[in-house]
Amino acid sequence: MPQSSPAKPGLTRAPWFRPTAVGVGAVVVLAIVVLGAKWLRSTAAVSQFIATYPGHAPLPSWAPDGLPAWLNVLHFLNMMFLTLIVRTGLQVRFTTRPQGYWKRSNKGFLKTKGQPKKISLDLWLHLCLDALWVLNGVVFFVLMFATGHWVRLVPTSWDVFPHAVSAALQYASLDWPLEDGWVNYNALQQLTYFAVVFLAAPLAILTGLRMSAVWPTNAKAPRLNKAYPMEWARAVHFPVMGFFVVFVIVHVVLVLTTGALKNLNHMFAAHDGGDWLGFILFAVGVLVIAGLWLLARPLFLRPVASLMGTVTRN
Repeated sequence: MPQSSPAKPGLTRAPWFRPTAVGVGAVVVLAIVVLGAKWLRSTAAVSQFIATYPGHAPLPSWAPDGLPAWLNVLHFLNMMFLTLIVRTGLQVRFTTRPQGYWKRSNKGFLKTKGQPKKISLDLWLHLCLDALWVLNGVVFFVLMFATGHWVRLVPTSWDVFPHAVSAALQYASLDWPLEDGWVNYNALQQLTYFAVVFLAAPLAILTGLRMSAVWPTNAKAPRLNKAYPMEWARAVHFPVMGFFVVFVIVHVVLVLTTGALKNLNHMFAAHDGGDWLGFILFAVGVLVIAGLWLLARPLFLRPVASLMGTVTRN
């Protein structure tokens, strides 16, 4: 019998093809957005719109000026916790063979009727960081409303929306709005910070709670679990983390490209100058976070986790 000819191998793409195509596509889209925004700003109607709404919604007369030291400290702690939470969250999601496990000691104040569940060290660290992040957020909310600084994040006028559109057009055209974050955020910043603080953060907390062991089981709360199924929490929790990552990247880029020294003084040194103090404090903070990132591994986590429970390798 005649031998059949071997099948022709299929065409394969080089591993660099997809990321290159995505990169080229992103550059093309960005160019279209920039050119479109520049064209819009050249029209009389849009030019008049930006003149009417320059991008900064006015604050009430009683709004406090400046960024206090307590806000600088909480901002750094938020940056630190969020960075480590993203790291441990990715480890929990994608690690198939954890290098250690932790089980809570069922005695003292935390004693429960049911036996504690064994979880990975990565999840233990993730939950500890979550708790510290939430505590930092509670302190922030208390001080924000006690001092009146909430007005910098919460819009008090509908004018914030046309101002935000104006700011977006200015950013998109690469002719960025003039900013003085020490006095007032522009409207697009205000809406973004509002979304982070009052929408994304609560979503992260509520979905994280639903996925955690502290949430009541189906046997104890069948109606609650039916109204709020685990699948919904899982479908929302990871995209919320992605939102935080994108926000941080854009936030850092804008901080460093719209007057880095002054912005870093606002955020880390609590004053409105152009010296290097804020940059130095920022650099020290980055080194601290990098050090904690390196220490967040089983060799260093086991002794700490053993203080709160039993640590095993499997």
